[in-house]
Amino acid sequence: MDVKGKQFADDRLYWRKRNRYYYNSIEKLLKFTIPEGSSVLEIGCAAGDTLNAVNPSPGVGIDINPYLIEEAKKKYPGLEFHCIDAEEDSAMNELIGKGTKFDYIICSDLIGSLDDIQSVFKRLNSLSHDRTKTIVTYYNYFWNPILKLGSWLHLKMKEGEQNWLYIDEIQNLLYLTDYEVYKRGSLLLFPKNIPLISSFFNSFLARLPLIKRLCLIGYVIANYKPDEDTAKEYSVTVQVPCRNEEGHIAEIVERIPPLGSHTEIIFVEGNSTDNTYGRIEEIIKANPDKDIKLLKQDGKGKGNAVRKGFENANGDILMILDADMTVAPEDLTKFYDALRKEKGEFINGTRLVYQMKDKAMRPLNKLGNIFFSKMFSFLLDQRITDTLCGTKVMFRSDYQKLIENRKYFGDFDPFGDFDLLFGSAKLNLKMVEIPIRYGERQYGDTNISRFRDGWLLLKMCFFAMRKIKFR
Repeated sequence: MDVKGKQFADDRLYWRKRNRYYYNSIEKLLKFTIPEGSSVLEIGCAAGDTLNAVNPSPGVGIDINPYLIEEAKKKYPGLEFHCIDAEEDSAMNELIGKGTKFDYIICSDLIGSLDDIQSVFKRLNSLSHDRTKTIVTYYNYFWNPILKLGSWLHLKMKEGEQNWLYIDEIQNLLYLTDYEVYKRGSLLLFPKNIPLISSFFNSFLARLPLIKRLCLIGYVIANYKPDEDTAKEYSVTVQVPCRNEEGHIAEIVERIPPLGSHTEIIFVEGNSTDNTYGRIEEIIKANPDKDIKLLKQDGKGKGNAVRKGFENANGDILMILDADMTVAPEDLTKFYDALRKEKGEFINGTRLVYQMKDKAMRPLNKLGNIFFSKMFSFLLDQRITDTLCGTKVMFRSDYQKLIENRKYFGDFDPFGDFDLLFGSAKLNLKMVEIPIRYGERQYGDTNISRFRDGWLLLKMCFFAMRKIKFR
């Protein structure tokens, strides 16, 4: 017996009974939204109560916990339940293989516990027809400390680390996976049932402008808008600036996936004190079937390395992958698809959506990223949550135009990030972000000096104010 799984199931059933008012409020929303007799799939269905409440035909629920699925089958024999991990391709393929397309898909209080929200949404494409509506409910970021206090006071179930997403981040993830949000709302200003008081707060105050932003639950409803995948395939150059990264080289080459019609990998080695250069030479010899090039940096700083790599790139699409392996090379497929399908013209990674591993980003680094992301979103008039994420992707043709416009800004950026961000803004390229999980480096130390580089970034804010915002 899986003791932890059984305990989780028991806890979930107990807390659902104890916080019945909360779950009834969600069910009330769903019953109002979903016509009776619709075909409905619920991801993370637990014991099936929410799915049963909308009176579906047929109704299918999946959950990763076998004990909850067993309970659901006992309670609701007229519905169909499967023990499936929505984040596992092989498991989901069993459901997809049945060929059923659903009218509605429910993801209630689910995205906070997923490792890769974008991939789960993408898998739902195969279970959707062109009129399918997906309903996502989620916790309001504002309630994070309140819910933690509630768990400590034994007023709610204790949960592990959660992803706390803003509505714009959820909408972006749906957009990247071919869903169009057409309705968004909120409910539950007071999540406990006290006669008269709860009704006043939740039926009246929670509907008012501004106040509704304080509600516990947010929700979005999105239409599936399938694109005919007629986009052409492009060749790709993945550029890897590296300094003192000897221990990561082999894994980088092994894990970069095939991208487009051809994948070129360019290492730009920046005068390492370890054997990074020699290790790259060894890996090139060991992988004759792969198009790998090695360049020696003749200047200083990541920005210089990026320029040198792109000057020697042959791919239609240019990508940057940092050699510290804090971003999974496999995620480059998401960046390629976003650019190829014209979701955006400049694709920027963001590390600030998902929860990070304990040592992945130091608190000062994270605070600095948040400050500069807010500042640069204001300066560029496009949403940018993570200016310093090293993974950035654009067409080589746009990069050539960026070079021609570089004289407007001058040679000001030792990082390379802001040269590309400012240049793309000057070209009026549509910027889209891909959330990635930011891991802890396994080899060596960071090549970033937080305080020195933070001061340079601050100077660039003023530079951007003068050159872009208040020109």
